[in-house]
Amino acid sequence: MQFRTLCKWMVVAGTLVIWMIKLFIRPYGPWDEAGTFFLGVAPNFLGAFLVPFAAYWLYTHPMFFNGRLLRFPFCSDTRIVCLFGFFLALVNEYLQLIPVFGRTFDYYDLAFTVAGLLIAYYAFGAIYRRLAFYEL
Repeated sequence: MQFRTLCKWMVVAGTLVIWMIKLFIRPYGPWDEAGTFFLGVAPNFLGAFLVPFAAYWLYTHPMFFNGRLLRFPFCSDTRIVCLFGFFLALVNEYLQLIPVFGRTFDYYDLAFTVAGLLIAYYAFGAIYRRLAFYEL
């Protein structure tokens, strides 16, 4: 299986899992306090985990700048993608302090976003080294 295809299916499956948690599992289940907490931070963790995989899938698409956007080895610049993903999550979380949006700010969301990005950085690097170079 091509690494790009694996990234695509990871992003699609992860997005569906996040939607299932947000729309069906979290609101309708009788959860105890720990279950409510973990279901509350799971979308942040999973979304952060998917950041480098989604970036690789989208940036290496042949119709996206003719596939020429990534002329550098992507694995070495995954750090930049993860830092940018954290910056966007940080801005999103602090915008939730504005009461107009009807959402709540939570430091645990930021902590699990950082955890998801750190795990994704190392997991993506390991998978990339193992699979991407076999495609050449």
